[in-house]
Amino acid sequence: MRDDDALAEFVRDRGAALLKHATLLVGSRRGAEDLVQDALVKVFATRRGRVRDLDSLEAYVRRTVLTTFLDSYRRHRRWVKVRHLFADPDIGPPDDDVAGAVDVTAALRTLSPRERACVVLRFYDDLTVPQIADELGLAQGTVKRYLSDATHALAATLGPGVRPEETEVVS
Repeated sequence: MRDDDALAEFVRDRGAALLKHATLLVGSRRGAEDLVQDALVKVFATRRGRVRDLDSLEAYVRRTVLTTFLDSYRRHRRWVKVRHLFADPDIGPPDDDVAGAVDVTAALRTLSPRERACVVLRFYDDLTVPQIADELGLAQGTVKRYLSDATHALAATLGPGVRPEETEVVS
């Protein structure tokens, strides 16, 4: 199977699931589309000629989506520290695209990237704590702490009776 055919088949079969996964991480559909596209480009560029099993490919692409998301957050955090050196003081901050509606997507945006990644992997991908720890390269206790902190933060934002897995994300 040619790589172009494999990519087309993979995106057709698993593209929607990857997009939902990325939307939960990023918080916006547009950003999720960019994230999935970047991950697919990285995977298919580095695995040129070696795309055989589309089932194992999904795990590889999901891992690339997660790594790309965390890397972009780190770059953004470094930029925030120095952007005041380049910013025009006459231009204010951009308007928030959330029009005041409190939903799961907006609540996820309030979490740190690691907390958000843990919540998405736990409640969306239904991974166990040991699996999340292995996926992110963290200790199980650290994952438990991120999940605990994130659950408390989400409960404060969404209300005490709402759990992340009971609420559908609107993009």
